[in-house]
Amino acid sequence: MDEIKLDLTDRKILYELDKNTRISNAQLARKVKKSRESVKYRINQLQQKGILQGFITSINPNKLGYHMFKVYLKLENNPKERKKFYTSLKQNKDIYWLGISDGAFDSVLAILAKSTVEYFVIINQLFNKWQHLIISKTLGTMVDTKQYNKKFFLENSKESATKVVTFGAEVVENSIDQLDSKILNILANDARIPVAELARKTSSTIEIVRRRMKILEQKEIILSYRVAVDFNKLNLEFFKAIIYFKSLSHKDEAALSQWMKQHPRSLYYIRSLAPWEVEFEFAVDNYQQFNSIINELREQFSHVIRNHEHLIMIEETWMPAYHEIIKI
Repeated sequence: MDEIKLDLTDRKILYELDKNTRISNAQLARKVKKSRESVKYRINQLQQKGILQGFITSINPNKLGYHMFKVYLKLENNPKERKKFYTSLKQNKDIYWLGISDGAFDSVLAILAKSTVEYFVIINQLFNKWQHLIISKTLGTMVDTKQYNKKFFLENSKESATKVVTFGAEVVENSIDQLDSKILNILANDARIPVAELARKTSSTIEIVRRRMKILEQKEIILSYRVAVDFNKLNLEFFKAIIYFKSLSHKDEAALSQWMKQHPRSLYYIRSLAPWEVEFEFAVDNYQQFNSIINELREQFSHVIRNHEHLIMIEETWMPAYHEIIKI
């Protein structure tokens, strides 16, 4: 696939949209020093080229009473059955995130459940149905995830700064009503929708919808509004590093967190209860660059890191059946 070249203005637009995709065209135009018409045209072009896949809302399931469980799978070499399997997963209302990968695992799932009993039922149904395809499985529980904005759009630029939001942490059963549910379901994959249109779609008023969104943000149910991009169209590769620790003091953990926050290619810092302790995710130019990052990490934290494995993410899907998840 030929790389699609982006100029500095395109990169600035994508960078600002990833920080807050609800920014108005007028505000965005001022930030990138272009006209509103030019900004609107460029956004449309980025969408038509497939670089900008969508405007998504980062919703924290833990603030709606859900635990997030992780499932890592090795699959039989059966392309037809794999295709059926992935199609089935994308229609599964319990899956928050699906990753298709190559490397240590063939697939990674994030499953939402209100309890371990509910989770047990979900995975047993999954494993029983696809036992002919699943070679092995590793189970884990997400503790929390730090999500960084896509700094690589303006790498080495003074304009680039890190925005961090945190998924997971304590599970809180915030009560939401039917209107909240409608708002979340629409915003999940249409985060840039104008408030007036959102009010119309939810049979409410602009003032009420705006107030409800503010409350959902204050409760940290809504964490951020950002963009989904096709890394392949940007000639980038998405790697996940699975890190095993020797030990980890609070001081070391703070240093690791700061290292990830500042790294221009970091995407996520995931803490897990699994056979390993953390997962680091990066957007890189190629395997050589990823390997260089990991070698730097291992050298700087040699007293902490025992071993690592890695995956290259071929495809990822957020909230594939989200309209089924946010329910009251």
